[in-house]
Amino acid sequence: MKPLADCRLYTFVDTGCLRGRSAAEVARQLCEGGADIIQLRAKGLERDDVARLGREVLPVARMFDVGLVVNDHCDVAKELGADLCHLGQEDFFDSAGACGARAAGQPFGLSTHSPAQARRAVAAAPAYIAVGPVYVTPTKPQAPPVTLEYVRWAAENVEIPWFAIGGINQANLEDVLRVGATRLCVVSAILNAPDVAAACREFKRRICAG
Repeated sequence: MKPLADCRLYTFVDTGCLRGRSAAEVARQLCEGGADIIQLRAKGLERDDVARLGREVLPVARMFDVGLVVNDHCDVAKELGADLCHLGQEDFFDSAGACGARAAGQPFGLSTHSPAQARRAVAAAPAYIAVGPVYVTPTKPQAPPVTLEYVRWAAENVEIPWFAIGGINQANLEDVLRVGATRLCVVSAILNAPDVAAACREFKRRICAG
């Protein structure tokens, strides 16, 4: 995959949004649309099922030189040869997640929801952090939005690669870019689009133009 600093569009194969499509086919559409990174997110699935999906997605990502991130399961990321794993705040700091990620020798990214969490996350030496959810998002409806103020703070204070995430769509994209975001994670607005590849292309075009 290209260096994280050069990645602009971070996308997802989320089992909650497949709607009968195969993980490999969705991954291919994301890659054809210009995604720089794909995260495999399979909440509620057993470890072996996550690994099985990862084996479907990885060859597609490799064909397009797109990075693959495995959510939650750092051991699966290591087993597959994925580029990174991703962990939430509670997974990393409040459990054995940190030990697991480091024991696997796997580069990782961390979710953050406030400046204090960002500072703590950066001190843990992740490859990147996610900043959000910027807006209310159907993928995590219980999570309060961090608003554009946190995005603005990240633009001014975070020096490692970071990605704004959460409820970002074509209607509010310009606002997120205007406060300093240069890298975005997009889930529903791409996976629920009639044409996944075309949605990716439009997000990528606007991010790069910004």
